[in-house]
Formats: sequence, structure tokens, C-alpha cells
Amino acid sequence: MEFFRRDPNDFLSRLVTMDETKLYHYDPEKKQQSMEWRHSGSPRPKKFHVQKSAGKFLDSIFWDQDGILLIDYLPKGQTINAEYYSSLLVQLKDILKAKRCRKFTKGVLFLHDNAPAHRALATQKKLAYLGFQCPDHPPYSQIWPRRTTTCSLD
Repeated sequence: MEFFRRDPNDFLSRLVTMDETKLYHYDPEKKQQSMEWRHSGSPRPKKFHVQKSAGKFLDSIFWDQDGILLIDYLPKGQTINAEYYSSLLVQLKDILKAKRCRKFTKGVLFLHDNAPAHRALATQKKLAYLGFQCPDHPPYSQIWPRRTTTCSLD
């Protein structure tokens, strides 16, 4: 909050954030694959229920005001822990040095949620080592005040 109050433009130019999401994929049957020869009077073939998703994977996306910096797809069977997340932070630092050199020299404000891998001591040490500052999550009402409107029935 203090970073934003000092200079909102500087805050946004230094801010890098991330989020994780699950992506589902499926392999739909093509029209060519479902075709079969049959007599005009024979009943239509029964279709079995198609599986909604053939698989899913977790991806982590890092971005700033200028666009996406890094997308990482978690390998199947692996979970995000402090070690894996710290390796992503190192990749992010390298990308920032290459793509957003000015941001890196001004100091990166890194905003992420409070997932266990993000709060782990090893992650906090890695963030400090990389020089990333993590602003606190203020209540929404302090950054973006709610607009209240009043209506009179006069």
C-alpha cells in the first residue's frame, strides 16, 4: 500500500504478479473417425459417453503491465513445492533481466498469493536473494475505494 501511495505509476511499472490455474484438454472425435458403413434401414450406432477431459495440467503464469513474462507447465505427477517454485523465480529473474532490464534495475515488486509453496521459508529466502520485494496484500477497499451512489425517491 505504501508503494502505491508514494507513486502509483512507479508502482505499476515495477509490479510483477503471477497466478496458477488448471487447464483441461480433451481429444474430440473427428467426423471422419465416427463414420461407418451401414444399411439404410439399420439402427444408428450407440454412442458412449465421451470423457469430458482427457487430462489436466497446472500452469503458472507470470506477467507485468506490458504482458506475459513466463508460462510454466508443471510436469505430470509433480507438485509445486518451495524448491520448484524457487526455480521458477530464478527463471523469472533471468527473463526480467533480458526483457525488462529497466524494471529489474528499479527493483521488482513481486505479488503472489499465499499458497504454501509461496509462503515457505525457502521461497522467502530465494525472493530476498533475488532482490524481489513483496508488498503486502491490502484489503481491496484501501486500494480501490468502493463508489457508493445514493438515490432519492423525490
